[in-house]
Amino acid sequence: MPEEHTTKTTLTTRILASVERIGNRLPDPAVLFIVLLFAVWGLSWLLSYVTFDVVDPRSGEALVINSLLSGTAMTEFLAVMVTNFSHFHPVGVVLVAMLGIGVAEHTGFIKAALRALLNITPGRLLTPMVIFAGIISHSAVDAGYVLVIPLGGVIFYAAGRHPLAGIAAAFAGVSGGFSANFVPSSLDPMLQGLSQAGARILDPDIVLNPLNNYFFTTASSLLIIGLGWYVTEKIVEPRLNGTKLDGDLGDLPTMQALEPDERKGLRAAGLVFLFGVFIMAATAWPADSPWRDEAGDLTSGTAPLMRAIVALIFLMFFIPGYVYGLAVGTVKNTGDLIDGMTRAMHQMAYYLVIMFFIAQFVYAFGQSNLGILLALQGAAWLKALAMPPTVTIVGVILITAFINLFIGSASAKWGLLASIFVPMLMQLGISPDLTQAAYRIGDSSTNIITPLLPYFPLVVVYCQRYVKHTGIGTLTAMMLPYSVTFLVAWTLFLLLYTLVGLPLGIQSSYTYP
Repeated sequence: MPEEHTTKTTLTTRILASVERIGNRLPDPAVLFIVLLFAVWGLSWLLSYVTFDVVDPRSGEALVINSLLSGTAMTEFLAVMVTNFSHFHPVGVVLVAMLGIGVAEHTGFIKAALRALLNITPGRLLTPMVIFAGIISHSAVDAGYVLVIPLGGVIFYAAGRHPLAGIAAAFAGVSGGFSANFVPSSLDPMLQGLSQAGARILDPDIVLNPLNNYFFTTASSLLIIGLGWYVTEKIVEPRLNGTKLDGDLGDLPTMQALEPDERKGLRAAGLVFLFGVFIMAATAWPADSPWRDEAGDLTSGTAPLMRAIVALIFLMFFIPGYVYGLAVGTVKNTGDLIDGMTRAMHQMAYYLVIMFFIAQFVYAFGQSNLGILLALQGAAWLKALAMPPTVTIVGVILITAFINLFIGSASAKWGLLASIFVPMLMQLGISPDLTQAAYRIGDSSTNIITPLLPYFPLVVVYCQRYVKHTGIGTLTAMMLPYSVTFLVAWTLFLLLYTLVGLPLGIQSSYTYP
């Protein structure tokens, strides 16, 4: 038995090493997206001459691939190049949040807070704590990418563990477990609305509850934490122990005890933070609160509270960081605050270069309709197979997981696929609630292994702080065990969940009608 285990471990190590080696032979991420941009241009030109028997669900007309090499398309591309970059969502999210985080790092607030956290958290629970924080961060839109993932690395390093394992665990919780959450988020009503629109193609009167998957996603959170914990400590971290740290580690926190002035600063910053939370709760509580949307909801995508999350993250770090700095003497004038922000922006220079080319690629890919063709052809292929309902559910998961490698946006994918999958499975007696749950599994599991995820290069940058030679292959090989484990185990979990007959969510069902 020990020999068999060693053989399996060695085989896994070889496979991951091969993935890392091949992946790192790819060009720099910025160059990779330039190559992909040219590939999209060429494919769009070639396929624009092909007639596809596919109906675009957005217009109800035949899908046409738009050639991006026409004179009109090329001049329009140049005309919108600046706005493609300046309006690219991940750019603003990351930079604004990093301004506040930069102040908190510069004053020493983050170091002291993490050391205090490590002093009260048992070492054996660090991994599940980091994954749990990643899952909870979904309620704050993109907060996990700019907050939880880098802190995962810092926490592991301070605890004497490999920081890349902390980044991997956090990334697995934030992105790999994207559809698992204990707390309802703006994703729930968004997916429900698209599922309901798809269902009404067959049943114009059907109404789905926004929390129609809530019980399943809550149970899935426990599954993801357990799986992520196992993969981190049994597969990923042992493999990383041979990877030497050669980054700039001088300003990272260690497990030293807190000094009296640090405790004083943390108390002052903590009181300010709690006062801010009280103000938020008091202003959000009234039914007519300006933080609510027109329907009185705090968590919808249009609610001002959700739209202000990034600004609130900025303040959450800036103000306590400033107060901490005043208390311990690391802030003597306003110039110190500007220095902290400037240093944070210096660290993001490489990220901005990559984001420029990603923004252009995303624009071109969307304009060409290539992504829509891929999604619709995959769904049509699944429908043509006419498999039994249970196998079809697995097919939905696998098709979604594959398409997710090319189309990152959950709303964009489900907006296309819901109009096909939902009515198709309704005709097989499968409810929209179950179809949506299957989609969520496929949508989450492969997020962490696709360089086309806009935040993927950002995670590479986080890793390079500790290991300078980190590349696309390094991160992909590091996250592949999570992706495969999540996809297989989560799929089996859904099938078992369905077999037992546990409710998927509020006012949900397994069958239709």
